[in-house]
Amino acid sequence: MVPFTLPGERVRARVFRNHKNYSEADVIEILTPSPHRVAPRCPLFGRCGGCQYQHLAYAEQLLWKQRQVAELLEHMAGVTFAVAPVVASPREFGYRSKITPHFHCGSRIADCGNESPIPIGFLRQGSRFALVDVPRCEIATPGINEKLAEVRAETRRKIAAGNYRRGATLLLRDAQGGVTTDYDAVITEEIALENPQSAIRDPQSLTLHFLARDFFQNNPFILPAFTRYVREQAAASGARYLVDAYCGSGLFALAAAPAFERVTGIEISETSVRFARENAAANGVANATFTAGDAAAIFAGLEFPPADTAVIIDPPRKGCDAPFLAQLVAFGPRAVVYVSCDPATQMRDLRHFLAAGYTLTAAQPFDLFPQTRHLECVLTLQRTSLAQT
Repeated sequence: MVPFTLPGERVRARVFRNHKNYSEADVIEILTPSPHRVAPRCPLFGRCGGCQYQHLAYAEQLLWKQRQVAELLEHMAGVTFAVAPVVASPREFGYRSKITPHFHCGSRIADCGNESPIPIGFLRQGSRFALVDVPRCEIATPGINEKLAEVRAETRRKIAAGNYRRGATLLLRDAQGGVTTDYDAVITEEIALENPQSAIRDPQSLTLHFLARDFFQNNPFILPAFTRYVREQAAASGARYLVDAYCGSGLFALAAAPAFERVTGIEISETSVRFARENAAANGVANATFTAGDAAAIFAGLEFPPADTAVIIDPPRKGCDAPFLAQLVAFGPRAVVYVSCDPATQMRDLRHFLAAGYTLTAAQPFDLFPQTRHLECVLTLQRTSLAQT
């Protein structure tokens, strides 16, 4: 394993660790470069652990991620399936609307190495604790980078004054109101939804409010295409009802509402449910309700007939836990649209759906994270009896 090399390259590398089935090495010299190798935009590339693909032309990044999903399907789920081409981000750089730089003080100061002043940034490549100082992030929005200099200066002033004992994680989130550093600030995000080619009539846009600290997709520029695809996959199942089982502040549920008779969003966080209800009212969506669900009984009391219901799930990176999967399979919806930021845990969960009688009908990756190894993948599943009709 030689990070920061590309397929087909001939390199000189130094092995620093051997394992049973592979070795790890550092690249010393690129002897024969790939024709797809490009100059990284960020001077910290290779040291900062945030990006892995800045040295690879963007078109090739998309092909590599498509292959990644296909290989995970085959090796982890035992499925050979034609993965659709990755939907590209409208922005290759300057797309990330939230960053969380951090720093160490006190007993963790040794993790900063010999750098002075104390680094304020992200984990160093290959390290679990050491940080690299990041004065500018090329994948963050221009607004965040403008604010970052001010935030770093103020943080260094507080460090010098002894205001921190162990360090902290900072927040910079860019939205309509500008860049905020307040975890409790209410963010406004507007997503264009209108699609003249769609058979489903959309409103012009969807305006959402949520707390700055809450989870929300960090690439707003790809969200119109992303939410439209999820909605259309759920609607294509023929279901009349929709359940958004990890609804958050209502992104997928409200974007999909025009395609269904009734929509229910379920979320464990009561704060997120409150914002989802307010967002539904503010956008004039009358056919969507939101419930703070108990993790032990997510679908309890749901009145929708399973044969007429589609379910959207967008779990955390760790994927779905066993009790949730058991409840979902027991409910037995007509279709499941599974959104994931970690295809590896998604493929692990896919095995449970296949064993429970569901058929994979579509695999569509979206590049929400250009220049990095990360991606979002949407898998569409239908109950086998319905998929065969």
